[in-house]
Amino acid sequence: MNENTQQVVVGRLGAVYGVKGWLKVQSYTDDAEAIFEYSPWAIIHGKQAQQVEVAEWRRHNKGLIVKLSGIDDRDAAHSLTGAEIVIDAAQLPELPEDEFYWRDLIGMAVVNTDGYNMGVVEQIMATASNDVMVVKANHNDAFGRSERLIPFIQSQYVNEVDRDQKKIVVDWPADF
Repeated sequence: MNENTQQVVVGRLGAVYGVKGWLKVQSYTDDAEAIFEYSPWAIIHGKQAQQVEVAEWRRHNKGLIVKLSGIDDRDAAHSLTGAEIVIDAAQLPELPEDEFYWRDLIGMAVVNTDGYNMGVVEQIMATASNDVMVVKANHNDAFGRSERLIPFIQSQYVNEVDRDQKKIVVDWPADF
């Protein structure tokens, strides 16, 4: 992967499976198996990154396991446990106008319908019912908040996402 390309974490390598170099995979993609549609992968462990090729993969119980080219024994696989799986962002499909990748929302300013600057999206959390924006409040927040948790429900709380202005308008009280 080129240093100038934007990279996206799509999963993590888990525990070793067996003695022939297989590893469990934790996929962050909507459809867990979709992680194998991306190639090449880079794996980042600590500060080191290396490009890898998926030799084989399969479902195992309720999870996924992978065999990477050149990783042929348990010890070699063990050295990769916990590594992040990264792809070039250009590999991601284009989304419809009203859908967003989490990475696109992080860093956007959040303003409520009254014009109050609520802060900046620091992260997104998945919950059982919907995604939730973790909004880091401004350091001089008038209501003494350090962060706000705002459900990302477009038909109810999120009125507008302006990609160009990097701004999200929400119908959410400033004092909540």
